[in-house]
Amino acid sequence: MPHIRFAGVEKSYGAVRVLPPLDLELEDGEFTVLVGPSGCGKSTTLRMLAGLESLSGGEIYFDDRPISGLEPKDRDLAMVFQDYALYPHMNIARNMSFALRLQRNSKAEIEEKVGRVAKMLNIAHLLDRKPAELSGGQRQRVAMGRALVRNSSTFLFDEPLSNLDAKLRAKMRTELAEMRDTLDKNMVYVTHDQIEAMTLGDRIVVMSEGVIQQQGSPEELFKTPANRFVAGFIGSPTMNFLEAELTAAGDVLSVQGDGFTLPLADALKARLSGHASKAVTIGIRPSAFSTELTNAAPIDLHLAVSEYLGAHSVLVTRCGDAEILVEHDSASPMKAGVTMTFGVKPEDIMVFDKETGLTL
Repeated sequence: MPHIRFAGVEKSYGAVRVLPPLDLELEDGEFTVLVGPSGCGKSTTLRMLAGLESLSGGEIYFDDRPISGLEPKDRDLAMVFQDYALYPHMNIARNMSFALRLQRNSKAEIEEKVGRVAKMLNIAHLLDRKPAELSGGQRQRVAMGRALVRNSSTFLFDEPLSNLDAKLRAKMRTELAEMRDTLDKNMVYVTHDQIEAMTLGDRIVVMSEGVIQQQGSPEELFKTPANRFVAGFIGSPTMNFLEAELTAAGDVLSVQGDGFTLPLADALKARLSGHASKAVTIGIRPSAFSTELTNAAPIDLHLAVSEYLGAHSVLVTRCGDAEILVEHDSASPMKAGVTMTFGVKPEDIMVFDKETGLTL
């Protein structure tokens, strides 16, 4: 498996630059997820790696070998597309074996590889059918199977689950995670769904407007986001943001805003002690609110809507003019219109620079 490196890679369409110089390294055997909102450049990055888009600048290296001049078929890559891209006139066996037949593999070898991968993906009973006879989830498995039979060093996935319904998407996520653990391959996965990114990726690369905002493990991005964008993008329900001002009273450093005053953790004092009276943005995850006030600062929230989700509810509340989401136990139902007091522990409050968005 090659060590993949993007060195100052750029992409422009005429005068429009969609990808500023990008530096990125993908480790051997790693499942890397490129995630971000639509238009952030993640699919363009993947397509340049696959050879489907030319580079406007920079170079991509496999180990120390530049590959931008190679045709897609010479890069030892296999790609799964968002829209399946199956041949409608071929049955599933011929769709899956198409690349192997182009490579002039023997019939016995083709049958062995197709049968093994089809069994792994639970589509062995579908090999004689045409794509039109399959469901969306089955077609997606066929598309993945076509990539897997090639036994390439690197697999590329371009939002492969976005066309599926929620239940099937969850099932396919599980199957992809199992496949990741059984195949010793490089895998690069593009998605706008942060849940897919969190559950699948060994490393997540968060992008916005063509720029890498942060990269790391799912836990690193969730617990220590580099800026407000990453904090708001990673995690579901999304993080709450409130405008506030840093205030100091003796040894206590707090954030004060419209209808709340919350003390900050001692670990933040050294970094923020010189910023008293500075306008900041604070972030609090919905799961950080508790009805238990021990060792927690109180904040009064006015309940607007309670969204029942089964085991828990998401409360849409308001504090001043700000809307705040709260995760709450569904065993204790709440009625709209009431004002409730929740506790927030100091260590659950993140502080961001109001102007730059960087984590303070």
